[in-house]
Amino acid sequence: MDFLFNQNVQFYLAAYLLGGIPFGLILAKWFAGVNITDAGSGSIGATNVLRVVKETNPALAKKLGAATLALDALKGIAVVLAAKYFGLSESVQWLVAVLAVVGHCFSPYMWFEGGKGVATGMGVMAVMLPIPTAIALIVWGIAAKTIRISSLSSMLGLIGLIVASFVLYPSMFHAPVLFIAFILFYKHIPNFVRLFKGEEKRVV
Repeated sequence: MDFLFNQNVQFYLAAYLLGGIPFGLILAKWFAGVNITDAGSGSIGATNVLRVVKETNPALAKKLGAATLALDALKGIAVVLAAKYFGLSESVQWLVAVLAVVGHCFSPYMWFEGGKGVATGMGVMAVMLPIPTAIALIVWGIAAKTIRISSLSSMLGLIGLIVASFVLYPSMFHAPVLFIAFILFYKHIPNFVRLFKGEEKRVV
């Protein structure tokens, strides 16, 4: 068990455990009395919190949706900033970033189920790749305003981030970025199925 005293390992565990905190599920239960895993898309993310809580309390839904989005992003931001603060190598920082997203998407507190990973993914990317993330958020914002389909907007933003990272940093080791992108894509497969069936709901 000596490996648990290794600083890198401690950060890996912290990233996974912090990333796994299901803020959407917690907030919806505490403040709205609903279990969002049993309603809507079943996701623990901000979009499903907004959609489910809105059925009974529209004003509260917006607040809880915004809080979920912020907290899911902040848990990714916090753990990567902490890794930077303690002077861990860039490769370790990237693994911390990946594990925070893995924790959100496959939470140890939810029997390895979880959310789609978009907010947490954007949180870690905002620290590691701020300019590509800013470009991704612009793409996402435009898509969200025009298409109004959360899953499609998120994936377009993700594509924007990947393209921007390759253009701006061609010599960078892109494996962690692509791995996070793969996780987010994988978690959105049910959304793609509904989209092709014409069943994916718009955010209104």
